[in-house]
Amino acid sequence: MARELLQEASDRLREAAEAASGDAQQRIYDQSDAIATLATRDRGPDHGRLARHMNALGELADDTEGEVREAVVEAREKLSTFREGVEGV
Repeated sequence: MARELLQEASDRLREAAEAASGDAQQRIYDQSDAIATLATRDRGPDHGRLARHMNALGELADDTEGEVREAVVEAREKLSTFREGVEGV
């Protein structure tokens, strides 16, 4: 189930990228792609990597509005939920 959260976050970001425009569109797509890669790796991401993605998504949420912002916030929440299950720090 945990890895599905990463894929769901990536999918939600992909939807947001399709609805966005300009620089935000590319930034959202890049995050979607990176998170999809994490979802398929043999080794799960660590807290540091997840924190970097969460920070980037926080900035994107601040830079967007409407449906795009909502999708970015939802994706960030999924990462946060996933991160709760990561051992370590």
